Amino acid sequence: MGAFAGAMNRTDRLVAIVLFLQGRRVVRAEDLARHFEINIRTVYRDIAALGEAGVPIAGEAGVGYSLRKGYQLPPVMFTADEATSLFVGGELVKQFTDASLHAPMVSALDKLRAVLPRDRQDQVERLLQRTLVLERPGRAAPEAAGQRWLLPVQQGVALRRVLRLVYRGRERDEDTVREVEPQGVVFYGGAWYLVAWCRLRQDYRHFRVDRIRRLEMSGATVPPRPDFSLAKHMAAQRSVEDTIPARVWFARRAQDRARRESYATLIEEKARDGGAEFSLYTFSLEWTARWLLSFAGDAEALAPARLRALVRGEAEVVAQKHAAHASEGLDVGRDRLP
Repeated sequence: MGAFAGAMNRTDRLVAIVLFLQGRRVVRAEDLARHFEINIRTVYRDIAALGEAGVPIAGEAGVGYSLRKGYQLPPVMFTADEATSLFVGGELVKQFTDASLHAPMVSALDKLRAVLPRDRQDQVERLLQRTLVLERPGRAAPEAAGQRWLLPVQQGVALRRVLRLVYRGRERDEDTVREVEPQGVVFYGGAWYLVAWCRLRQDYRHFRVDRIRRLEMSGATVPPRPDFSLAKHMAAQRSVEDTIPARVWFARRAQDRARRESYATLIEEKARDGGAEFSLYTFSLEWTARWLLSFAGDAEALAPARLRALVRGEAEVVAQKHAAHASEGLDVGRDRLP
C-alpha cells in the first residue's frame, strides 16, 4: 500500500501531484500511479487537467513529467540542518509511530521538498538514499541526548565529504583518530551509526555517533564506490555479527543504561526479581561477558552456558586481583602497628 491509501478527493490529489512534481526533476507516470494508488489512465487525465488549469507540465515519452523551470511555490527559508532533520525525522515516524501518521507525514515532506532550492533537494535525496532505520520490535525511539554529531555526520554523507573523527570504540577505553569516507547513516540497536570506509583499517566500519568525540569535515570529496550498496552491506553485516543468541537478566535500575550501551537489540521477555529477562543476538560472547560484569549485581548471564562461564571467569580474575591487593594492604597495616 502506498502513502495515500484511502479516500482522497481529486482536488487534493491534483495539488499533491504538483507538489510531488515540484520536489523532483522528472517523474514517470508509473511512479505517480504507485505513489497516489491510482491507475495510469487516471494519471494521464490528472496531468491533462493540470495543463488545462495553467500548470506548466512538460512531458516526454519514455522519460516522464516535469514542471517547467521557474514554476515555484513561495519559498520557505529552511536551513540545510532543518531540512535534513525533518526528512530523517520522517523516516523515524514511519518506524516508531502508528501507521495512521504515515500518510500525513509523507504529504508534509512533499510540501517541504517542493520549496527547497534545487541543490538542497539533491542533497536531501542523497541523504535519504543512504539512510536506513533497521530496528526490531520492542525498542523505543532514540533519545536526542548524545546525538550531538548526527547532523554533521549527515552533512558529510549528503555532501560526500571525507570526515576526520576522534572516536571512542567499544572494545578499548581510549580515543583513536580516524579519517573516513561516509557511505550512509543507519539506526539499529537503539543508536545511530555512521557507516564509512575507514582509511586507517582499510575496510568498512560502523561508528556509533554518540561515541564520536570530535568531528571535522574536510574539503576532500569521497571517491565513488559504485559497487557499494548500503542495504546489502547491512544485510550481510547483521547476518555475520548477530549470530549468537543469548539471554540475560537486568535489574530495573540498570535497564536504561543497558539499552543505551548495548550493541545488540534487547528484547524483553519476562519480568522477575525486580528486573526482567532479555533475549538478544550478539556478535561476541567475550565482549558481552565483560560488558555484563560492569553492571556488578545488576546483571546476570542466563544463556548460553558459555556466556555464564565467561562472566564467572572474568569475575574470578577481578576477585583474585583485589584479593592480592587486600592482603598487601593488611601486611602494610600490620607493619605500622606499634
